[in-house]
Amino acid sequence: MVSSKWEVFLKKGVWLPQIGWWLDAQHGAPQSFVSHAHSDHIARHREVLCTAETARLMQERLGGRRKVTVLRFDEPHQLEFGCEARLYPAGHVFGSAQFHATTEHGTLLYTGDFKLRPGLAAEPCATPRADVLIMETTFGLPRYVMPPVEEVRTALVDFCRQTLAEKATPVLYAYSLGKTQELVRLLGRAGLPLMLHPQSYRMTALYAELGMKMPPFAEFDQRRHAGHVVITPPQAPLLDWINPKRTAAVTGWALDSSTKYRYGCDAAFPLSDHADFNDLLRFVELVQPRIVHTLHGFAREFAATLRARGVEAWAVGQPNQTELAL
Repeated sequence: MVSSKWEVFLKKGVWLPQIGWWLDAQHGAPQSFVSHAHSDHIARHREVLCTAETARLMQERLGGRRKVTVLRFDEPHQLEFGCEARLYPAGHVFGSAQFHATTEHGTLLYTGDFKLRPGLAAEPCATPRADVLIMETTFGLPRYVMPPVEEVRTALVDFCRQTLAEKATPVLYAYSLGKTQELVRLLGRAGLPLMLHPQSYRMTALYAELGMKMPPFAEFDQRRHAGHVVITPPQAPLLDWINPKRTAAVTGWALDSSTKYRYGCDAAFPLSDHADFNDLLRFVELVQPRIVHTLHGFAREFAATLRARGVEAWAVGQPNQTELAL
């Protein structure tokens, strides 16, 4: 077994004791890198390291005061204990970043949530080399392979156009940060009029404020929503005011046949901001780590897949069953 000199612990976030920093801590920490501003990656920390986009989005969602160190992508920054940190784009949402550290222990890369497939509302994902890789594995099973993204986008546009032609309102369920902006750019370039749930509207307006070009969009108005595509977080109260409507969930979990029933919707489209199984394998090939630590989703299963391919890999914070060669 290859020995890693990096100590990696998982407890509501990743803890790197050798440099005294947390990564995406889910509790208030003295110092934490924040990869992006989704609610399960932010908390009221005393000191934060992140991109400018994440800092602004996090402030909108969390409020409060904290010391914030903002880095541009690939900009070196000295942390404690001789650690040089750099951030690289993760391809997840606008401004989402990976954390790369260089110390006497070697190099380490933490992905946070990421995807290699090209998106419309996030920077392309980078794949810097590292000795140790800590990666999220949300879709870490072979059955989670996304269909070609252009096919999904075309199907989404067709669903909206057909629904509008039938004098009904297409309602798309999507996270307010990330997925909504992907849909706004996709449907806007198709010439479809858009109305957004107030929460989704605020996040989209912030994207525009931060410099991402957006097509026209409006905040939801129950008096004039007819003729518009409505984008909303799942099960938002405004859905009671829309009739007739056809609803669709936009999520990578649409690969599971049960998704339509879980969301109580008419359709489901597998458009995801996370790496699918093939992306996960390809990412490891490109980073070329000596050891991989897997997190979230199917972490234990994906670690076993990597070991079967000759890569030392272990799920952080979970029991790992070593395979025996027969």
